[in-house]
Amino acid sequence: MTTFENLKEKRGNKFYFLLILAIVTTSFTMVTYATIITVAVPSIMGTFGVGQDKAQLMATSFYVAMTASQLACAYIILVFGHWHTFTVSIIIFSISCFVGALSELFYVLVFARVVQGITAGILMSQTMVAIMQAFPLNRRGLSLTLFTCGTVAGFGAGPSLGGLIIDYVNWRSIFLIPLPLILFALVIGSFVMPTEKHKTVHRFDWPGLICLVISLYSFMTIFSEGQRQGWTSNFIVNFLITGLFFGLIFVYLQIYKKNKLMDFSIFINPNFLWATIVVFLTSLGNFGLIYAIPVFSQLVLGLSPLDAGIIMLPASIIAVMFLPVMGRFSDTLPAKYGSYIGLLLFFFGAFPLVFSDTNTPFFLMVILAIVSRLGMGINNPYASKAALMTLPENKIVEATSILNFFRLLGSSVGTSAWVVFLEIRTKFHGENISFTQTNANHTTLELIHNLGIRLSDAGVSENFLMPISLYFLDKVLYAQALTLGFQDGFLILSFVFLVALLPAALLKR
Repeated sequence: MTTFENLKEKRGNKFYFLLILAIVTTSFTMVTYATIITVAVPSIMGTFGVGQDKAQLMATSFYVAMTASQLACAYIILVFGHWHTFTVSIIIFSISCFVGALSELFYVLVFARVVQGITAGILMSQTMVAIMQAFPLNRRGLSLTLFTCGTVAGFGAGPSLGGLIIDYVNWRSIFLIPLPLILFALVIGSFVMPTEKHKTVHRFDWPGLICLVISLYSFMTIFSEGQRQGWTSNFIVNFLITGLFFGLIFVYLQIYKKNKLMDFSIFINPNFLWATIVVFLTSLGNFGLIYAIPVFSQLVLGLSPLDAGIIMLPASIIAVMFLPVMGRFSDTLPAKYGSYIGLLLFFFGAFPLVFSDTNTPFFLMVILAIVSRLGMGINNPYASKAALMTLPENKIVEATSILNFFRLLGSSVGTSAWVVFLEIRTKFHGENISFTQTNANHTTLELIHNLGIRLSDAGVSENFLMPISLYFLDKVLYAQALTLGFQDGFLILSFVFLVALLPAALLKR
């Protein structure tokens, strides 16, 4: 009799309801914390005097920490049991929230996000393992869909809640507002998480974890410092060599060592392999899109943090209402077709953004966000089900950790790489536009002339007319280059979703 089966007998019919309530609340809160920082990026840049390459560490450090902690989750559950893993993770997470809110140094803030990422990764993976262990085979599809409802709702609540707090309080408060929810999950979870521990546990793969963390940190540093240091500088090359070296050692240890974090033999199962690739690609594009839309809305459309966050809210509300209906078919509809539907909705929600600019209507941004959130909500449970349902029960815990590892690895890579790509393309377009600003450019000359007339009529001294006009022109040209950079970025994200259709086609019943 499994540990969850003991609790089912004690709690009766309310067991499944309480378990789902604890899991959905936890997943909602963790994703809210992961995405709430997106609308705070401009405010944090101003507070600490850092550029976007540094500010995005708020997001990527969280995702990288979540990624690394995924593979340790299976071992932690075996050693400490579900109950201790759940409660201790929430307590540490709550303490780090206060550290983030009170931090006066930028890297203390990053440290708080790293601790949050570690505990959030453990909680997300542990709750998903709980679903696979507690629910019978014919109810896992629906339970995974409900789990996804929590994540989808978090994607919408994070940016909108963050925008509301920044507009009416300050960005520091975003670390404290969702705390009541996670404490509520702690109370509920204490009734439905089993306390039993495994008596025989293999040794933990500390060398593997250390190599993985060093490799991930090296590549994250490359993304955050590449533009500043130069992509071919000794600084970047050294981190590239370090990341590759420790990454290869990690792979070697996982193949030849007895105690390992990642069992590569699970990838022999074709469904798990193809589903993992689908999950990685969709996470790469999805989290890039989640980061891009609020930042684009503020920097290009000129929206307030609240308005930028609200763009994501209707999408999550509609998706959460629709997904339980879709969940009823998740145990009968083949995973391949469910994944197809989700990926196509992803694409149709991202591709129109390729043509967005300062004149893009707010309502259109909301519609596209709705389409992409529906895509995520439909694709994720089907891809997860395809990955896990064909594995033996004794592989479920480890396979869930591996699947979530690649899900969050895609999130980290997607956000970091997309920000770097945006900066490179913005610089490229800025240089091209600047080459056109010559005496033969009658449009620019007319703009400066008309602006000079308006400034003169407003009483501005003639000595300041040209400097002010040139400053204004510089801002206009940068805004145009930034818009073109965002358009290129949205094109890349759209392409990622199309590529994910290829491994989805290989999924079997």
